[in-house]
Amino acid sequence: MIETKRLPAGVYLLAFSLFAMGTAEFLLAGVLPAVAADLDVSLSAAGALITAFALGVVLGGPPFAVLSLKWPRRTALMVTQLLFAAAIAAGLIADDHLVLLLTRFVAGLAYAGFFAVASVTAISLVTPDRNARASGVVVSGLSVAMVAGGPAGTLLSHLTDWTGGFWGVVALTLLGTVACAFGLPATSSGAVSVSGELRAMRSPRLWGVYAVTILSTAAYMVSFNYLAAVLADVTRVPVVWIPAVLALFGIGAFVGLSVGGRISDQRPHHALLGGALGIAVLSGLLALFAASVWVVVPLVFLLGIAAFVLNPALYGRVFAIAGSAPTLAGATTVSAFQLGISLTPVFAAVALNLDAPVTAVSWIGAALALLTIPLIIADRNFEKAKSYPR
Repeated sequence: MIETKRLPAGVYLLAFSLFAMGTAEFLLAGVLPAVAADLDVSLSAAGALITAFALGVVLGGPPFAVLSLKWPRRTALMVTQLLFAAAIAAGLIADDHLVLLLTRFVAGLAYAGFFAVASVTAISLVTPDRNARASGVVVSGLSVAMVAGGPAGTLLSHLTDWTGGFWGVVALTLLGTVACAFGLPATSSGAVSVSGELRAMRSPRLWGVYAVTILSTAAYMVSFNYLAAVLADVTRVPVVWIPAVLALFGIGAFVGLSVGGRISDQRPHHALLGGALGIAVLSGLLALFAASVWVVVPLVFLLGIAAFVLNPALYGRVFAIAGSAPTLAGATTVSAFQLGISLTPVFAAVALNLDAPVTAVSWIGAALALLTIPLIIADRNFEKAKSYPR
């Protein structure tokens, strides 16, 4: 029987804070031309701000997690949010491209640190049989940021100037800090050891899960990142409707997180295999039927579901394998997700530089998803062998 009891309020507070901070990641793409014009730089130079944030997440998260291991978790959460808000605000005040690059990197670092500690804090608030569900609720903050936060911030920026949406992010992040201060218990990280955390990270199985995370994230994001181009050039969707179709992916992601969170605690490999196969099949169908709007629209929604069914299961496997190193393992998981996103232009370039049609990126996504299946099966078989020793 599916557990329906509500999770502690603290889990939802963490989701709100992640929504606030995650909005900054999705907002920048919507105002990039305005940023380039205001700073008097090229569009590609402005795009480097996205890369700077991603590098902060990929490179900065694990070291920050190690440095903050002995902090009380509530303190770590508040410090990362304040650092994030301060970095965003400093970049806006300076109004200088080089300063913005630096502050975006620092914001990415703080974001990764918060994400990692939030995941560990969420599972500390629930019983072990609800770990994946709690992680799924926290991560759902990102899907809400994708569906609502990014578009709302972009609209605010268009009504004011490009900084307006980011000042909104700063305000929401500070609100999240206050909510964490009063809504989370003052729990400590317990007796932690840096050497113990690093030792637990040596597990090949853990790195197998990270490989699944990178490949599966790249698999669905490569299709999503080029979906607007497919809709405009192949499906021939009117420009005014493209944001609505893209929002369907985010709505599907929210559904996928809910479903994945409820089944992943008991059957993580079902969620992983179902999500990977779903991404592969749906990506292939998207490439085949890209010219039909009646097929593409529901496929986008279903791809969002398949993509995010995996996320709670991935977190669940990481915490199951690296139970003695949850903070560092969680930070590295966030980095793995971001690395998967960052690699999508590289994978897409393989096809597009050969003058392949834009729909080819979906075939690449299907192939990447299929590559995760042997890794998932290997992890499942090892888990079975451990449960039933000879």
